[in-house]
Amino acid sequence: MAHNYMRQPSDQTPKYKMPTPEGLKPEIKDNSDGSIYVQYHPTIQGRHEVQMSFEGSGIDGSPFQCLVDSIDSGYVSIFGSGLVGGMSGENESFTVVAKHGTLNDIQVTIDGPARTDVKRENKGDRAEFSYMPMTPGAYSINIKYKGKDIKGSPFQAKISGEGRKRSQISISNCSDYALNVLEPEIVDLTGSLKKPSGAIEPCILKKLAEGRLGIASFTPKEKGNYAVNVHTSSEKHIKGSPFNIAVGDKEMAHASKVTVSGNLNSANANSENHIVIDTNGSGYGGISVVMEGPHRTELDFKELENRKYQVYFSPHEPGIYILNIRFADEHVNGSPFLLNVGGEPSGRVRETVTREMEQAEPVMPKTKCEFLLKIPGTNPFDMEASITDPEGKTELCEVMDEDDFHYRINFTPQDKGNHIVSIKHKGMHISGSPFQYTVGQLKTGGSHKVQVGGPGVEKGECNLWNTFNIYSREAGAGTLSVAIEGPGKAMIKIEERPHGFLGVSYNVDKPGQYGIHLKFKDEHIPDSPFKVTISPDGGVARQVTVHALKDRGLSIDKAATFTVSFNGAAGQLHAFIRSPSGGHDDCFIQEMDTGVFGIRFIPKENGVHYVDVKLNDMHVPDSPFAVMVGSVAADPAMVHAHGDGLETGNVNKLNKFVVRTAGAGSGFLAAFIDGPSKVALSCKEVDEGYEFQYTPFCAGKYLITLKYGNIGIAGSPYQAVISGTGRKPSPILEQSSMVVETVEKKPGMKASRRFRGDASKVVASGPGIKKAFLNRAQNLTLDVKEAGNAILFVGMITPNGTPESELVVKRASNTSYTVTYTCKEAGEHLLQIKWGDDDIPGSPFCLHA
Repeated sequence: MAHNYMRQPSDQTPKYKMPTPEGLKPEIKDNSDGSIYVQYHPTIQGRHEVQMSFEGSGIDGSPFQCLVDSIDSGYVSIFGSGLVGGMSGENESFTVVAKHGTLNDIQVTIDGPARTDVKRENKGDRAEFSYMPMTPGAYSINIKYKGKDIKGSPFQAKISGEGRKRSQISISNCSDYALNVLEPEIVDLTGSLKKPSGAIEPCILKKLAEGRLGIASFTPKEKGNYAVNVHTSSEKHIKGSPFNIAVGDKEMAHASKVTVSGNLNSANANSENHIVIDTNGSGYGGISVVMEGPHRTELDFKELENRKYQVYFSPHEPGIYILNIRFADEHVNGSPFLLNVGGEPSGRVRETVTREMEQAEPVMPKTKCEFLLKIPGTNPFDMEASITDPEGKTELCEVMDEDDFHYRINFTPQDKGNHIVSIKHKGMHISGSPFQYTVGQLKTGGSHKVQVGGPGVEKGECNLWNTFNIYSREAGAGTLSVAIEGPGKAMIKIEERPHGFLGVSYNVDKPGQYGIHLKFKDEHIPDSPFKVTISPDGGVARQVTVHALKDRGLSIDKAATFTVSFNGAAGQLHAFIRSPSGGHDDCFIQEMDTGVFGIRFIPKENGVHYVDVKLNDMHVPDSPFAVMVGSVAADPAMVHAHGDGLETGNVNKLNKFVVRTAGAGSGFLAAFIDGPSKVALSCKEVDEGYEFQYTPFCAGKYLITLKYGNIGIAGSPYQAVISGTGRKPSPILEQSSMVVETVEKKPGMKASRRFRGDASKVVASGPGIKKAFLNRAQNLTLDVKEAGNAILFVGMITPNGTPESELVVKRASNTSYTVTYTCKEAGEHLLQIKWGDDDIPGSPFCLHA
């Protein structure tokens, strides 16, 4: 065997030793190019060492190790630092030396936490291998001779370095399949899919455009006839169920038929790069795009045409990135792509501070407790706080005003269990409220139990201290880190507070977009990193004032107006409204006078809305403004969730939890489940609220987020650990969701029964829908055989605006009704017939008597 080493100075003589049982003596030659040549002939297998010293001292790297194994009438030797470890993002290498003529019988493969390509260069009786691991972790290097592992293979190389940043986006509508039925609501519906093989599994129901019902994540893997069964909570099929789907080769998912074009080999940092993904002719399947690299990447997409998409990506910094594109969980042709991202560095700066958070002491009933928060921009006279016990009983807390917008909240819980602390300003929850507060022994926490709120994670201004609060009492003990990254350097101050609260203030010297990274036990908390736009020095925006904006008493579909005075300021005014369901709508702006503008908006749903008013993209004082729409607001502090499905569950089994909305008003209840697979999620109404059922398809940890009126309920998100055997995990984090428009419930009230009817299928016939006669009975017949189940409403109004005195509805058969009326007054009569909430065809009927 032969090795090359750097030559020692000529006036000094190195000593070489080969300490093997046979006492091998290596042959040393000078290459006359600054290196030396060492050759030896091993006769036994095993690990050999080459010890090199200079003037009695070992040189750097000595002893050098190599592994020798016997092959057909010879030996193979392997050495190099790449067999042991290295750094992510750097080239690592090793060398294989074999008997002349046998080198092509050596095969090398590498397995690890990320796909790694191996480069090989043959040089006579040796082969130089190199690889670039992109993710830290343990890599297995498999070296085989004629298909058999050599001695010591596989070698474990431990790769260290900063973990690769992973950004992802999923496009799911190319895996949606529309069923031939209109369904205005999917509450109380569950679905199952019967495959051609006879296997039955839950399927994910989805409300598609124009009110059509469909199934999501439809990725057929076998040809034949599929049957989709859709049931109500009473186990009855809806109309048209089961729905049959014939799957041939063109419906099967074929990742190899997906065409991809665009920036697949090179891109520029901090610029918009794009790729086009065309799934036409590829069957049904979802698309996932994942970018891995030394920094984060902004990702977005738009649909160009049916089943053809344009994906935009912008890496934050130059470097080597890996682009993974999958269709139906399989790589498309050429994926993963190695992207060489060039361009200029962004110059972004990151500052980090950490704190060790200790385990909170358990609090017993009848013990005085307190919160201490900083809430800038509030008036002490408009502050209120309350605590709700596990039974739903609510009591007011004591609110004490302290210096610099600090408030001390005092309360005394009376029972054990999970309590909810609500803190409101002008009757609306502050950012981060409501808070969970456990009385008694605390459960095992985690990063998902850290809560954050305050203006500093929503907006900011440079050269001013921006603040927010962190609540970690329910998370347990661990290291909490706060990092702020952006175009300018951030000064960060941490204010220690009792009972699990921290106050964070930061000051940056340059405007722009910043990322606030919050980690607990080295894991991002929910919604981290927070993107915050830091505006320049407020300047003229501070001169602007808002007048006559009502913060309550607003109604759906009724315009609300207010005025904005510039007071000498100048610039572009922009206003938009954010709804409880998460929508954004621009407000109508009209100039009323010089420097005075009228702003108008029309709310479309009940609940708390936020109105953002900006001048030159900078918030005016007190923006965003919270306004209440509707008389009965959805209060997340009155919503409780319970059930085993919030903590544990099983693969391919129904797991359940209940969300209690009794006493919480009406609003939008949203459930999001994130995990290694999508879940079949359904919901049904129960006496106290709504019961959610979900079926996960693979084992792992699932994060369950519950929001009411677009505000997280206390205790959310929950982490459910799912066990069992199922599908392989998805390469990306999958999300399933459902939004329910709740009805107002009182504690103890029974659940209302839901009816599902189709008014368009009701057939009215008979003389009574064509002509009316004075003082003579007229009849008509209603056939509801094809219209499903609903409540029948029949009414007639006379010419003077009063109900007709003689109107009778009788059931003629199981599927038909007879309507009889007698007009007592001459003139135009109006006959209205509804099936459920909708008029039947032709209604209202105008009849002249």
